Amino acid sequence: MPDALAPDARTLWKRLGSDGTLRRLYSGEAVDPAFGLDPAALGELLVMLDAEHDLGTTLSVCVQVATSLPILIGRDGPAAQVAEDALDGRSVVAFAATDADAPGSDLTALSTRVELGDGEVRLTGAKQWIVNAITADHAVVLARHRPGDHFTSFTLLLVPTGAQGVTSVLARTPFFAGSGTGELRFDDVRLPASCVIGRPGQGLAEFARRMSAERLAGGLWAAALCRRVLAGTRDRLANRVVRGQPLWQDAAIRQRFAQALLEQRRLAALCAAVCVPAGPGAVRPDTSLGATMVQAMLVKAAAAQTVHMVLNECAQLYGAEGFTAGGIQQLRAEAAMFGIAGGSSETMLAGIADHAAELLEVR
Repeated sequence: MPDALAPDARTLWKRLGSDGTLRRLYSGEAVDPAFGLDPAALGELLVMLDAEHDLGTTLSVCVQVATSLPILIGRDGPAAQVAEDALDGRSVVAFAATDADAPGSDLTALSTRVELGDGEVRLTGAKQWIVNAITADHAVVLARHRPGDHFTSFTLLLVPTGAQGVTSVLARTPFFAGSGTGELRFDDVRLPASCVIGRPGQGLAEFARRMSAERLAGGLWAAALCRRVLAGTRDRLANRVVRGQPLWQDAAIRQRFAQALLEQRRLAALCAAVCVPAGPGAVRPDTSLGATMVQAMLVKAAAAQTVHMVLNECAQLYGAEGFTAGGIQQLRAEAAMFGIAGGSSETMLAGIADHAAELLEVR
């Protein structure tokens, strides 16, 4: 398991900013416009984070680099300054979409509301299960500015968490330590109109576009996590002797392990196909917005299934030792988020089915 004495999330974020890691994600020829970042650099970062930190701390970084920052980079006004501060590690940014009054996968049902005025906006509502809610200096908030389910009814706002009327409450959960997960409440928060990100009505479309990067990040992270867990499980099986023979020599155990390894390699291959590096002679996948969103849904759905299968199998192979504090059973419970955060597996599969015809085309 990662080092329990690893630095806290804010300290880690400051380090990643000061050593240039964060800026490298969004600069250079390898940046994929479809994701707004360099997929290979993102993958390397997630491998490092997963190896050195617990799940909650890694989560606190993952959401910022894959969603919050791509939304803010390249903007004007306050968003530009917050993006610069975040890239340097001086500021933590939360992404607040999941509404307290609506299922997470049905964002068009959210009730958090913003009243848009000429020089001022007023925000009321609450967001729950928000990563970095407790530690963030700013939050990118998705709110509705008019009734109805149409995608143009929603707007993104940049909200200072220290503004009057903003309250953060730590989530009541034993999971995701270090992630700062909690609820953000907005009680008639009054902000300058410059806090609106982009034009009113573009919020949900921008959110959907940026979710592709978050879903890719989830797949890359899941592949790294499963690889690490499998390597640790194999070492344990090789070193635990029962009746004079290492457990690794048991044919039934080897077969079960091999099936889990096969699932991890499938996920890694799917991620690699989406992350083809740019450059002369590279055969790039279709990078249109629609195609990118479908590929991200495939990765997200595969990641959830792979994590579930691999961690269940490895937890079983660990036996009673898996229930030790911070052991694989806790990791297995926390990793269930791969099937929920960023869109549930059921939502991903429904979207994949909607695009079945083009996915089955011969190319």
